[in-house]
Parts: sequence; C-alpha cells; structure tokens
Amino acid sequence: MAFLAPQSIAASTQARHRVVVVAGDPLVRAGLTALLEGQPTLEVVAQLSPQEAAESLDIYQPAAAIWAASDDEEALVGIHIPVLSLVAGQTAAAQSWSAGARGLLLRDASGPALAAAIAAMVHGQAVLDPSLLGAIRPAPSAALESLPEAMTPREVEVLRLLAEGLPNKTIADRLGVTEHTVKFHVNAIMGKLAAQSRTDAVIRATRLGLITL
Repeated sequence: MAFLAPQSIAASTQARHRVVVVAGDPLVRAGLTALLEGQPTLEVVAQLSPQEAAESLDIYQPAAAIWAASDDEEALVGIHIPVLSLVAGQTAAAQSWSAGARGLLLRDASGPALAAAIAAMVHGQAVLDPSLLGAIRPAPSAALESLPEAMTPREVEVLRLLAEGLPNKTIADRLGVTEHTVKFHVNAIMGKLAAQSRTDAVIRATRLGLITL
C-alpha cells in the first residue's frame, strides 16, 4: 500500500465504483452528489446520514464511502469499507483517521480529485492531502505505549518498504536478505500490530507514528 497526495493520483481504471455519500446535512449530501455526477468512474448509489450509514450500509453494497460528517465520528468506526473523509482541518482529520478513514481530503476537493481518491482506495491505497500530514503523526511515546511488543529497527525498515507497496522479493533485494527472512519479518510485524493484512499493518503503523510517508 502507498500513501498518495491528491495531485499524484491518476484514475488509471475506467471501472465504475459504487459509492455512498454520507453527511448529516441533506444539502451537503445533495451538493456532493451533484459534484460527482460528471465523474465517469463513480456511481452514487445512496445519500445517507451517519446513523443510516452505520445501520444500513450493506443494503447498497458500495465499494467506498465519501464521508462529510466530521462531527459524528462514532458512526464512522463501524464502517467496514474504505472511507474518504472530507475535513475542514487537522483536528477533524485526526479524528477521522483515528476512527478508521482511509483517505483524508479537504472539503473543497474537486470532483476529479474525489473520483481518483476513491479509485486509489478501492485498490488498497490510502490518500492524504499533504496539508493534513500532521494529523496522522502522534507523538513517538504514544506509539511505543500502544505496542505490546516494540518493533526492531529491521522491522521498521521492512514496514517502510511495505508502505511503498513492494512485494517480498523486491524487499529482499533491497535489504540483501532472502525472501524467507522478509516473510519472517512481515509475519512478526503483523503479529505485533494485530494486523489482518499487509495493508492493515501499514495503516496501523502510520496511525501509531511508527512510520511516516
């Protein structure tokens, strides 16, 4: 998985992604939907309040959600699909990131930027406006206190390469070790972070401040 700034994202696929627009204000939902209508890679299948999203999201089977409800992050915690959170600044961005958002863009993001961000997220990447980078960097001491077992320097090195989206063979070549050794480190990393996948491991490590991108 890689972290991408909006200006570096290219919608490389013409696949049409089903999305829901989530906001507490009906006018905000309608405005976002209108903004997205001209994007060929997106299909808005529902406009929902945060409460409706938490309770009935599965009905619409979306690939991702565009979340413009930064004052109701508790509902975001239960969302199991990639969420692109539109925020006003770093405080709201930090709250959304902690609640599980995979993408953070400012509220004035353009339609093409939203479409490209969704495409990137659906393919396992995270998206971050550069101005919001500070929102996902907790103090190092907080990261250390959150881990049941500390990362070794080599594991952190492997984590950084995982964040670039590199396969085990390429990581092994970069570090001058065997693929078996890399696999051992990846398994250790996932265990220490209680991660379910490589992507999950990078997201958790970034939230803890173990790596920056």
